[in-house]
Amino acid sequence: MAAGGVSILEYLNEDEGYKCGYCKGASSSYSNGMWAHTMTVQDYQDLIDRGWRRSGMYVYKPTMNRTCCPQYTIRCHILDFKLAKSSKKVLKKMTRFLTKGKGAKGIVEPMESFNEDIGIGHVPSPCTSEVNIDLEKPLKIVSLEEVPTSTEVHEKPQTDSAGDNRDPGEKPTSAEANATTEKLNNIPKPGRGPDPDKPPCRKAKDLRRERKLKQLLQKQQQIGMADVSQHQEATCEIPKALLLQHRDPQGNQPKSLEELTSESLPPDAVHQLEVRLVRSSPPNSQFRATFQESYQVYKRYQMAIHKDPPDKPTEQQYSQFLCQSPLQAENPPDGPDLGYGSFHQQYWLDGKIIAVGVIDILPRCVSSVYLYYDPDYAFLSLGVYSAVREIAFTTELQKTVPNIGHYYMGFYIHSCPKMKYKGQYHPSELLCPETYNWVPIEKCRAKLDQSKYSRLHENPNAEDENRLQNLNKVLILYRNTKMPYNIYRKRQKRANDEAVVQQYANLVGQTCAERMVLYRN
Repeated sequence: MAAGGVSILEYLNEDEGYKCGYCKGASSSYSNGMWAHTMTVQDYQDLIDRGWRRSGMYVYKPTMNRTCCPQYTIRCHILDFKLAKSSKKVLKKMTRFLTKGKGAKGIVEPMESFNEDIGIGHVPSPCTSEVNIDLEKPLKIVSLEEVPTSTEVHEKPQTDSAGDNRDPGEKPTSAEANATTEKLNNIPKPGRGPDPDKPPCRKAKDLRRERKLKQLLQKQQQIGMADVSQHQEATCEIPKALLLQHRDPQGNQPKSLEELTSESLPPDAVHQLEVRLVRSSPPNSQFRATFQESYQVYKRYQMAIHKDPPDKPTEQQYSQFLCQSPLQAENPPDGPDLGYGSFHQQYWLDGKIIAVGVIDILPRCVSSVYLYYDPDYAFLSLGVYSAVREIAFTTELQKTVPNIGHYYMGFYIHSCPKMKYKGQYHPSELLCPETYNWVPIEKCRAKLDQSKYSRLHENPNAEDENRLQNLNKVLILYRNTKMPYNIYRKRQKRANDEAVVQQYANLVGQTCAERMVLYRN
């Protein structure tokens, strides 16, 4: 078996806190991390379903019951997705801008991007190992037959952290009291009421329905149908069943997400928008040809939105952060046309790049990694627009690959108002940090209001079904040879890393621990 068909990881055993990008705590954020030299898309799919997330080649998992701002993996069901009114407004605003060139510059919608969690205050640990793996050469394999049939691993249960204390008797501030008094003073004075000599006002919608009913009744009488007018009241109120029967099936139906995102522009449209999907790892010719232009957009975005100094967003930093990926490009016959792996979704306006969405196409989902855009076009709410386009793209993939049924939005942080907006995309689920089951977000909010870290699963007896049960089956890469952990212990008798290997296997789960390869020197 070649190294290209297996995931090779290096676990970084760190226990120091770092600065939190959300609450700004100096050293209150904690996570576990791995350097991924190479990884299959199936392994990464299983890892993000256990709360992991990648930043370039670095894969990390927040220490949920310890970190200051717990980060819950969130995903959206694309088949049942319901477009919110605010998102529809963003789509209409884009259509209006493309058609007429009109845009409310300076006004930026909230919910700007799904992808701000990656890279905020989180500095990936550099890989300092001397491992040099040729992905084209096969790895030596030690037979797994020497593995004992039963070696149980007992874990200590994790306790929930204390919730936030709130004072239920807290009094409103003086500003709130003044605002209440002002509202009371502005209550309109009572008038004389409606004119009794005039008929009551009626809604235009009711008048249209009444006229439509009269037209239907006239048509029925002309073709000799039964006269239904004798069953109507003198006020000519509209029977709902009749209106539903004769309602235009297309005119009154809301447009689908696909229709809204693929509306054709008139021939005289002021602007033209094109979305291109290019493979970023390994980079194809289109990616290489547009690298410099994409980088310049990223640099401007980091300086304007995140206030980075000009010398911070270098080409190397950009490449390591958003271009390099451990995911292997896979093109199975039953997969997407462009295959699985890491991609850049480029938004071209009139021949230039104005935004780039970094995504991973995985066996069961499309995972949003990051978004950056030209600050000059912030008035178009490109964060929301690109998210809706990515959901529509996922829906399109699902037509040919039925297993792709979700859109992963990164992390949801209930204690951070900036990241709570992700829960407004319906229907969404959060990953339970203890059982790794998905729970509808509506059932999670009350628990998270009481404690920012919470076991979300409703069954108190439920367990992690993929927890580590046999440490000896964990695969190790030692001297370019793949072997189970018990064989590694026999060959490397001086090794004193059982606790580290056990911690790694607990975090990735038994399935991935038996499939991925942990590098040990």
